[in-house]
Amino acid sequence: MSKVTIAGDVNGTGVFTIAAPNGNTNRTLTLPDEAGTLVTTASLPNPLTSGTAVASTSGTAIDFTGIPSWVKRVTILLNTVSTTGGAALLIQIGPSGGIETTGYDSIAGTVTNTNNTTRGAGSSIGYLLSGSAAGAAGVPSGVITLVNISSNIWVESGTMADSTAVGPGVTTTGGTKALAGTLTQVRVTTTNGTDTFDAGSINIMYE
Repeated sequence: MSKVTIAGDVNGTGVFTIAAPNGNTNRTLTLPDEAGTLVTTASLPNPLTSGTAVASTSGTAIDFTGIPSWVKRVTILLNTVSTTGGAALLIQIGPSGGIETTGYDSIAGTVTNTNNTTRGAGSSIGYLLSGSAAGAAGVPSGVITLVNISSNIWVESGTMADSTAVGPGVTTTGGTKALAGTLTQVRVTTTNGTDTFDAGSINIMYE
């Protein structure tokens, strides 16, 4: 018959207690037939963390700061985001020194349902989220993912959809950016930096 041994550490002074829950049913915990270390929720690395959704109803930029240094993937979620002007939406990132506004290699293409029209555009000031200006009536929604490929290089991809009468269509986007340091913040703004948000919400998740 196999045996179970609980061994203390000769150098430690702490007392570890195995506590039973307040239950009325007999339970059996079966140990795996292998060596290893007990994993707890506190010891799991890089958990998926959701930020706090921000109403994109004012201001020229929505910032998410305090992103931990261990993060390797950031997901930006946009829900019917609208601005007062016609400039395309843009995502910019930065280290602790501030948001970086140059050095992006980004392109976006939009296909509309108006005679299958295709529009494309590129940007070096941020990750572009539209193939062209959608107008103030546009309310795109979508998911954009940033992934750390190596060092401080972040690649981006995503899809946006807009069902408004201004030009219903779908946008795909992709790009890359080498930061000067570890990523700590993400900004959602517009290509001209002056249009004001007036509807929708934005959030991020990171892991």
